[in-house]
Amino acid sequence: MKIILASQSPRRKELLKLIVPTFEIIVSNQEETLNDKLSVEEQVMQIAYDKAKNVYDRTKNKGDRIVIGSDTIVTKNGKIYGKPKNRDHAKEMIKELITENKMHKIITGLCVFVEKEGRLKEYKTYDEVKVYLKDITDKEIEKWLDTGNAMDKAAAYGIQNEFCVHVEKIEGNYTSALGLPTHKLYDIIKTVI
Repeated sequence: MKIILASQSPRRKELLKLIVPTFEIIVSNQEETLNDKLSVEEQVMQIAYDKAKNVYDRTKNKGDRIVIGSDTIVTKNGKIYGKPKNRDHAKEMIKELITENKMHKIITGLCVFVEKEGRLKEYKTYDEVKVYLKDITDKEIEKWLDTGNAMDKAAAYGIQNEFCVHVEKIEGNYTSALGLPTHKLYDIIKTVI
């Protein structure tokens, strides 16, 4: 069965390789739009659904297939942290994440379309990870920003790179924090292939 990842994320690609050795990447051209009327969990699942549906619809003539969409939102005290607009914005985000209780959430939505023998099944779920940061000095923030790795990441950091030294602990699945809940995806895939 053909497996398609609806994402250009290098992290999601590497994580999917841990589950299945071969798959195709077709990037969704679906615009990501947040809906304030939905909870964060509902929003992240909706964006994952929209990505997967976009690619599923564009591959209608490919027969039996699994199309995987995923999206990640970082949130603290009801505020959503997207990608920073510039260096100052990135610094501001990190400072907000280390104020008060130093805990924020990474919520990753997962949507999987499975077409098998002309029948479609849809799976939609999410996973939540709590991340606790340590105190970070201004000098340490500047050093992190100097790496250039903050600008393409939600909340201006990645747990998998140099920033990891500032993470006290996480509660939840590490792969969900990276952007693809492999434990949930594996459970779906093993039922169909």
